[in-house]
Amino acid sequence: MKKLKRNSKAGIIAGVCEGIGEYFKIDPIIIRLLFFAFALSAGGGIITYIIAWTFIPNKNY
Repeated sequence: MKKLKRNSKAGIIAGVCEGIGEYFKIDPIIIRLLFFAFALSAGGGIITYIIAWTFIPNKNY
């Protein structure tokens, strides 16, 4: 069973995009571009990123 986890070691800021990319098996750059696009349109990407950073647990190494 897959679980959504942040990958802070491989990620740029908190590993949220890296973790989402691993979960859906897509390139994390696509996720980063989506967050950036949402951030430019009324700031929704920044709020969503902070919420994801808070609630998605970090991957244990």
